[in-house]
Amino acid sequence: MIELKTPREIDKMAVTGRFVGETLAELAELARPGVNLMDLEQRARRLVNERGAESCYWDYAPSFGRGPFRNVICLSVNDAVLHGLPHKYTLKDGDVLTLDFAVSIDGWVADAARTTIVGTPREEDVRLVESTREALAAGIAAAGPGAKLGDVSAAIGAVAERHGYPVNMQFGGHGLGHTMHEDPHVPNDGRAGRGLVLRPGLTLALEPWWSASTNQIFTDPDGWTLKFTDGSRGAHSEHTIAITDDGARVLTSAE
Repeated sequence: MIELKTPREIDKMAVTGRFVGETLAELAELARPGVNLMDLEQRARRLVNERGAESCYWDYAPSFGRGPFRNVICLSVNDAVLHGLPHKYTLKDGDVLTLDFAVSIDGWVADAARTTIVGTPREEDVRLVESTREALAAGIAAAGPGAKLGDVSAAIGAVAERHGYPVNMQFGGHGLGHTMHEDPHVPNDGRAGRGLVLRPGLTLALEPWWSASTNQIFTDPDGWTLKFTDGSRGAHSEHTIAITDDGARVLTSAE
C-alpha cells in the first residue's frame, strides 16, 4: 500500500530528514584514520538519544538479516556496501566508508546514506563515489510529478552504464513514511516510461550503490553485512525525497 502525504506531513518528514542529514555530515567528518567504527556508532547513539529520535535499525529484523540489528547506523567499509554491522575496526588511511542512517521523529521517518573516503583518496575510489552522487542527482531530477517510476530508475542506471559500473537489482530504493521500508521498490536501473506514476505526496528513498567491477554480493559471516564477491570497493548515496507539484523535494539535506 502506498500512502500519499500531505504538505504538512512532508514538512514533518523534513524535520526528521534534517536531523538525518546533519548526523551523517558530522559522522563523516569524524571518520578519520585511527577512529574505530564503534566510536561512530556510539556518537550516533548519543545524537539519537539527545534528539529524542527512534532508530529504525535497532529492532530491524528482516528475513535476510540475523536477528535484530541492535545498532543505530550501518557502517560499511571497502568491499562492504550495505547493512554494515558496526564492529571493532580501526579506520585506515584510504578506507572507503559508507554510513547509512534512518530514524523516526514524532512518527515520521527519513533515511539517507553517504560514502566518504578516509584520509588519502585513491582516484578510482573518488570516481566511484562521485558516480553514485551523480546518479542520485539524476534520479532526483527525473522524479517530477507525472513522471514514471521507471524514469527514475532509468536515470540512475544510465549514470552507472556511462561509467561502466554494473548494477545489482536485488536491493534498491523504497517508499517510506511511518516506517523505513514501504512500497514501492525503486530499482537502480529500469526502463523509462514504465511503472508507477509519481504523484505529489509520494515519498521515496533513492539509493544508487555499486562497485566498479561486479554486481554480485554475499552476506558476511556476521549475518548482516553485504559485500562484493570479488573484494572490490563499493559506494552508496541516498536521499529521502518527496514528490511535490514543483518537482522533487530533498528532505535529508544537511543544509
